[in-house]
Amino acid sequence: MASVTFDKATRLYPGGTKPAVDALELHVEDGEFLVLVGPSGCGKSTSLRMLAGLEDVNGGAIRIGDRDVTHLPPKDRDIAMVFQNYALYPHMTVADNMGFALKIAGVNKAEIRAKVEEAAKILDLTDYLDRKPKALSGGQRQRVAMGRAIVREPQVFLMDEPLSNLDAKLRVSTRTQIASLQRRLGITTVYVTHDQVEAMTMGDRVAVLKDGLLQQVDTPRNMYDRPGNLFVAGFIGSPAMNLVDVPLVDGGVKFGGSVINISREELAGAGTDTSVTVGIRPEHFEIVPAGGIEGVAVTVNVVEELGADGFVYGTTKIGGDDKDIVVRVHGRQIPQKGETIHVVPNGSETHVFNTTTGARLSA
Repeated sequence: MASVTFDKATRLYPGGTKPAVDALELHVEDGEFLVLVGPSGCGKSTSLRMLAGLEDVNGGAIRIGDRDVTHLPPKDRDIAMVFQNYALYPHMTVADNMGFALKIAGVNKAEIRAKVEEAAKILDLTDYLDRKPKALSGGQRQRVAMGRAIVREPQVFLMDEPLSNLDAKLRVSTRTQIASLQRRLGITTVYVTHDQVEAMTMGDRVAVLKDGLLQQVDTPRNMYDRPGNLFVAGFIGSPAMNLVDVPLVDGGVKFGGSVINISREELAGAGTDTSVTVGIRPEHFEIVPAGGIEGVAVTVNVVEELGADGFVYGTTKIGGDDKDIVVRVHGRQIPQKGETIHVVPNGSETHVFNTTTGARLSA
């Protein structure tokens, strides 16, 4: 096993003026499951392909363990990659697909069969070893692709959106299998996804990218509780955090009838701005009786009922402007469309950001 280090790694495509990956500094510990997440075009797949040797590195370096692999061909990097489209050979059986890399490497047939059968047992594929890929479901094909990576016993697993071709229910069960399998094998894994729910549920740490730049890397819990900037705050969380520009007043910021206290240091971070951006997660609003001086009136536009709870998508007026607000409510106390509810934010669970720079001001 080995660690992975991106040391100011940069990728600039020919003819481009802006790097697809810009001086990426990231260290993945030995045995860690790190998820790269971000919107389309943020550079996450390019970063993975640089690590795999499928993209040139135009600046900086990439190391696997103590080895500088920046300019090594893929076959010499001791990595195994799992692709979005499975990339199985249709004319080969499951067993042959899983053992093909070992066959090319000159491993004897008995050893290949033993490794394939061991991987098949781990992945619950024993009964399918003699089938062709066309006779398998999408989830089974993805497990075959995983098995092909496992039998090679690489230093690093690279996974490029391996679940995006699966239906929603299968995606949930397969991500659990992949996460538990990685912890069982202890192989360093770099996993790319655009799905922040996948990132939050699978990774030991999550790295958020935007426009080729690393925004934040942290544990899922810390990233949810303390997003480092406005972009991360709006990207991590489902539904997304409510982000509202509000005026500064004595002692804090004014949110409807509520004043949210913020410290002198946080106020200083706002610079000359007369307003800041306040972030409040949907679960951190409290519904209060109508007429309360602190309450913000929210007109209910849409309600999502999820059983145990629900989400109200509504509109409120803050500072004279209409703002969209999402509020989580109890599943047995769902308001009706068109109804007005009154909410106040939990002052201890608010996030404050510099509106101009996006930097976090909250402690």
